[in-house]
Amino acid sequence: QVRLVESGGGLVQAGGSLRLSCAASGNIFSINAMAWYRQAPGKQRELVATVTNGGSTTYTDSVKGRFTISRDNAKNTVHLQMNSLKPEDTAVYYCKADGLYYSGTSVPFSSWGQGTQVTVSS
Repeated sequence: QVRLVESGGGLVQAGGSLRLSCAASGNIFSINAMAWYRQAPGKQRELVATVTNGGSTTYTDSVKGRFTISRDNAKNTVHLQMNSLKPEDTAVYYCKADGLYYSGTSVPFSSWGQGTQVTVSS
């Protein structure tokens, strides 16, 4: 099916910035929405940000004003610009896409990336 590959994670000091990217590949018919999730050690996976086809975005309260999600529909790519990073942002970040792929006919899909580690030191 559709494959998602994240990149851009790493180690950064508190107050620094990182930009995550997620590229979708495969026989994609359309992508309706893309999102970023994160999972910290010992914690449940949480939704961080979403972006729809129409460009509407949502953010969890803890990242509002610091993170920005953006989407390039032509390239089937989503980004997460993370500024003013805090130690509590440390987590594995996952990309998710919902849409349709083509396999003779259009078929719904929900695909996850492999995750990229973000570590924020104090």
